[in-house]
Amino acid sequence: MDRRPSRRSPTGRPGRHRPVALPPRYDGDHRSGSGHLRWTERHLPGSRHADLTGRLSDPEASHHFAAPSSRAVAVALARLGVGEGSEVVTYDNGGGIWAARLWWTLQAISVPAAVLDGGLAAWEAAGHPVAVGTRPELAPTGTPITPVPRPGMWTDLRDVAAISRGERPGTLVCALPAGGYAGTVPTRYSRRGHIPASRSLPGRELLDSEGHFLPVPELAARIDAVLGSSDPPVVLYCGGGVSAAVVALALTLLGRDDVSVYDGSLEEWSKDPALPLEPGG
Repeated sequence: MDRRPSRRSPTGRPGRHRPVALPPRYDGDHRSGSGHLRWTERHLPGSRHADLTGRLSDPEASHHFAAPSSRAVAVALARLGVGEGSEVVTYDNGGGIWAARLWWTLQAISVPAAVLDGGLAAWEAAGHPVAVGTRPELAPTGTPITPVPRPGMWTDLRDVAAISRGERPGTLVCALPAGGYAGTVPTRYSRRGHIPASRSLPGRELLDSEGHFLPVPELAARIDAVLGSSDPPVVLYCGGGVSAAVVALALTLLGRDDVSVYDGSLEEWSKDPALPLEPGG
């Protein structure tokens, strides 16, 4: 994460810097760890490592990467040197999904933020230098941010279930790859399949092979083919609320503001055998 000022749109061509490590596992075996070590090996000069498994997640939640309280985010940002008036640029080396997740977390409390389109790879490809090693943790400086929560940015299990049953308006969209949506590949979660009534829009298919978002006309065409004239709000989910943030960013780039992320996603949903999951595409 870079705390230098930016007045860009949600993405700018000068994310891939992986802030979280997800070793390959099988059904029901979800483990994660901080990507701090990889950050020390290569990162943008002046950047700080934002740990989505540590201070930027809720340790009391039943699922990984859960959004912490607004106050906890503000405290975590202060430790990274982000204070009132700062504008944040996020990046990663994981295809942009982690940078998008952090961006969404900051958007939810009204912190000005952008995502570096293409991430660390794009930075290096443009000929910019990288840094190595660690930097000492900053003591909170300046005026801490005052978080201003934005309603509707997060959706909980109860509301998702109501949308799935047709009891309240909204359109559910799964951001997992097609195999994850269909339940035909191993998953990190306890059961396979997708939430009933949800549509498939894989987040990574909105990026090119270098991790850049597709050109706007192509991006709009792919999204419109799935959403069409869907009922608002668009509620996005995936396995743990990370890939969903990529789709949220893409929709924001296209000017939509009726978007929400189901934070618990399939990790939370699949734990309750009473909640249905459907196989197939």
